[in-house]
Amino acid sequence: MKTYNTGNETQERALVEAGVIIKLGLDVHARQITVCRQIGDRTPQPAQVFTKERLLVWVRKMIEAGAVVYSCYEAGVMGYTLHRELSACGVKNVVVAPQKLCGPKHQKTDALDARALVDRLDRWLRGNRDAFSTVRVPTPEEEQARAQARLRDHLGRMRRMAEARGRCLLIAHGFTAEKYWWRKAKWEALKPTLPPWLQLLVTEWQETALDFDRRERALRAQLEAAAPKELPRGIGALTWVVLAREICDWARFHNRRQVASYTGLCPGIHTSDGRGREGSINRCGNRAVRTALVELVWRLARWQPDYKPVRALVDKTTLSPRRRRKHAVAAARRLAIDLWRLATHQTTPEKIGLNAPFVP
Repeated sequence: MKTYNTGNETQERALVEAGVIIKLGLDVHARQITVCRQIGDRTPQPAQVFTKERLLVWVRKMIEAGAVVYSCYEAGVMGYTLHRELSACGVKNVVVAPQKLCGPKHQKTDALDARALVDRLDRWLRGNRDAFSTVRVPTPEEEQARAQARLRDHLGRMRRMAEARGRCLLIAHGFTAEKYWWRKAKWEALKPTLPPWLQLLVTEWQETALDFDRRERALRAQLEAAAPKELPRGIGALTWVVLAREICDWARFHNRRQVASYTGLCPGIHTSDGRGREGSINRCGNRAVRTALVELVWRLARWQPDYKPVRALVDKTTLSPRRRRKHAVAAARRLAIDLWRLATHQTTPEKIGLNAPFVP
């Protein structure tokens, strides 16, 4: 791995005397971190490559020399461990929402990304809050709880994958695979009809699907046990726990616009010269929250027909299927706002048309 000189003691003493602010743009990967440094208002320096350990040593030296260090990196698979380690060193770090960083020449390298990040950080520190969007960093406890909820979803996807692989294998050799063919009773009836060589292959997928289903059900029971004892009818225990753990803290939102934006259910807008139209939803928010809200809306249409946002979905004859889906998306956005108001005790279930007690 190629690395660069991290500076000398004379330079660090100069930083103390000047009392400068140092800005770092970090392009983070598992094996290396590419850093672009800007000292004060000077032109950013050429990018340097570090391991995480060497980067932490470097920033400690700058802080010990009296510099005020700001840094930023994009949220992603590397998580928030680096943020916490930088903060422990005294760095004022922010995690930002991922965005396209390539310039007008459509060139993309780690060094160019680090330079673009430090440029945006410089503008953000000068007061331009549109330079990038910051990401709320969850506490370790919130992150662990959210990971548990996401594991249940992952186990369900793996079970469906094994089910589909086994079904494709059966169909490819002329056999019919019923829904839930992998469950014990149906598999015991299907297995004797298969030739021995096919039994051996399909048994692997059947046992895999059965194992993932067992593990998903056990984790589901743990999550449901963590739900409030009383929820409005139609809002299941699992759905509430998934929403609560994905959002982490309902009080993080200060107004209804922030809630709606986080769901990614806001329509895209295409207007010019006073004319235009609304497009499809922007999908800029949390996908797990968006999925849970849309599923919840269809359940409320059955169990809470008096809830105002879902009234248009109750009568299937008044709207076409396409219009019903559009109404469901709008209702999910409104539902997120109402759940936020309920969780932060701004209203009561009776005021918004939910006919059961609510204890968040």
